[in-house]
Amino acid sequence: MSIINLEFALEQFPEVLKGVPATLAIAVVAMIFGLIFGILISLCRIYKIPVLNRFFIVYISFIRGTPLLVQLYVFFYGVPVLLDFLNEQIGTNFDAAQISPLIYAFIAYTLNTSAYQAEIFRSSINAVSAGQMEAAQSVGMTTAQGLRRIILPQAFVVALPNLGNTFIGLIKATSLAFAVKVVEIMAIAKIIANDGYRFLEMYLVASLIYWVISWVFELFFAWAENKLGRHEERIEGNAA
Repeated sequence: MSIINLEFALEQFPEVLKGVPATLAIAVVAMIFGLIFGILISLCRIYKIPVLNRFFIVYISFIRGTPLLVQLYVFFYGVPVLLDFLNEQIGTNFDAAQISPLIYAFIAYTLNTSAYQAEIFRSSINAVSAGQMEAAQSVGMTTAQGLRRIILPQAFVVALPNLGNTFIGLIKATSLAFAVKVVEIMAIAKIIANDGYRFLEMYLVASLIYWVISWVFELFFAWAENKLGRHEERIEGNAA
């Protein structure tokens, strides 16, 4: 008797692939919004904006110090309670039942990754020479213009390797989304495994799909790092 039923695994492979769009949607949406929020949070911390700086220090500490699974449960069970409270107190008519589980996943993963990306960008911005901002201001640029045109582009290049690792980590972390009823790769694999009692086969199929997706994005980020690195070298060469 074969330990692994390869025929069963191959037959279910297309079914598990149906979870790829949800997996990628969570990772991409969280990465994009996490990037925006992360930059804003990092700037609040770098420039020590009153109140916000203290708040984001606690926020980052909380997000990084608690499991993602717990954060998912907090949003999945906490948001309906909050909406019911608002309905009772101010007469709104929010219906938590109408909110897709995917929305909860988008929110939880975005807030989670924004804390990590904030620290990535804080260190990357600090790695750019402070003299460049002074030079930008000396030619009439405002702080916002200096950040947008000079500091952030360079910080992005510095941050890109860590951003790539963060995105690949997000893809793998989406495997927890099944806990809040999101039908992604792991959710489909678990459903099929429970129905057919073929847990090893289905988890191997899921792991193979995660690996291929991660490998593709590893290649993409390696290409992006190489391309941006050559671009920076050309700029430095022209400046010299």
